[in-house]
Amino acid sequence: NAKDIKKIYTIGVPTDFVYAEGVDKDVLDNFKVSLENLKKLGHKVEEISLPTLKYSLATYYIIMPAEASTNLARFDGVRYGLKKESNTLLEDYTKTRGEGFGKEVRRRIMLGTYVLSSGYYDAYYNKAVTMRNIIKADFKKAFQSVDTIMMPTSPFPAFKIGEKFNDPLQMYLADIFTVPANLTGLPAISVPSGFAIREEKKLPLGIQFFAPHFQENILFDIGKDLEK
Repeated sequence: NAKDIKKIYTIGVPTDFVYAEGVDKDVLDNFKVSLENLKKLGHKVEEISLPTLKYSLATYYIIMPAEASTNLARFDGVRYGLKKESNTLLEDYTKTRGEGFGKEVRRRIMLGTYVLSSGYYDAYYNKAVTMRNIIKADFKKAFQSVDTIMMPTSPFPAFKIGEKFNDPLQMYLADIFTVPANLTGLPAISVPSGFAIREEKKLPLGIQFFAPHFQENILFDIGKDLEK
């Protein structure tokens, strides 16, 4: 039966990025164990280079707020969304957008408006779009020699709700392994891979896989194998 034939994949690991400073030891230990388990199931592992991956977080947090800023501009209380009444039109806008959007959304709108403003559009946004295209090209090149690319899902275990709310940079850092999927538009999957123990509590860890466009079947196969 063809369905019963075991599929063997070549897994690419961008070692310079995965083993970079700042990744939690428990995350790395879990990643190494997961790799070994996949090797035991017959899969091959190959070190790959994705030199522009280190710029993905900065690139994402320029492009994404810019898109948020333009897309959310319509929610002015006149045409769309919440409407707050005040004494003047300016107060209407201020209250509507101030109370209608949460703190993080407002932060991203302001950042996006800044990078799209006159004098900064070329300095930030255009450069970020160029870098996104380079990152996409790096992934495309990597997939010429491997079937899937493997990374941790997060650089550290799950943290308490609200724990990093007042430190947005730390919150953004949590996205460092996942934003490449958003930038490249590649299919990706996160699979539970174990736990880290903190204060006698088990905090979930995950492993993420990327695949070429329209090759989601690879993600389902390799994810199923990891869960074994």
